[in-house]
Amino acid sequence: MSTVQKDLAGVEAAAEDIPLESLDVSQAHLYQNDSWRPYFARLRREAPVHYLADSANGAFWSVTSWPLIKEVDTSHNVLSSANGISIVEPPPDSEGAQREAQMNSFISMDPPDHGAQRNTVQPAVAPRNLAQLEPLIRERAADILDNLPVGETFDWVDRVSVELTARMLATLFDFPYEDRRKLIYWSDTITNVPQVTGDDSIDMEQR
Repeated sequence: MSTVQKDLAGVEAAAEDIPLESLDVSQAHLYQNDSWRPYFARLRREAPVHYLADSANGAFWSVTSWPLIKEVDTSHNVLSSANGISIVEPPPDSEGAQREAQMNSFISMDPPDHGAQRNTVQPAVAPRNLAQLEPLIRERAADILDNLPVGETFDWVDRVSVELTARMLATLFDFPYEDRRKLIYWSDTITNVPQVTGDDSIDMEQR
């Protein structure tokens, strides 16, 4: 058995040994180590709607099967996004709760408000507009791939995923191209929850 197979077997065994009521998929190390799959596989198999009463992030529900996720996503009259979408819920009088309420992002809105906000930005990513952007998207993707390091380890997320996203967001927002990484930084600053992401390096006061 290879080292990779042994590591995978160990992760699967760990996921199976944890009492179901204590299974916590909000732990940052599961994603840092790419060991989350067996945990979700068990939830889908045994408890596709799962309640965790106690974690570093407080109590929360996990919904892990496709039909149920779809039902949650389309049942805004029962399951609302209006009070926030973060897994961590700060006390009502905390700065975090006030900040989330003030943001009033369209991803934390229910219909009909959500639809009105979405319609405002939808033309930018309409098929016709994306077809016009296709040559630029291909050019930038090729430039990024052609300039990746050869023969050495690198961070794919930062060098490819984030960089391509930053380049295209700068184009869509008509934002200064040389400052494109600020868009990613600001987005990460607003949405960062260290208990979930495992990243406490973003200083909210410096954003």
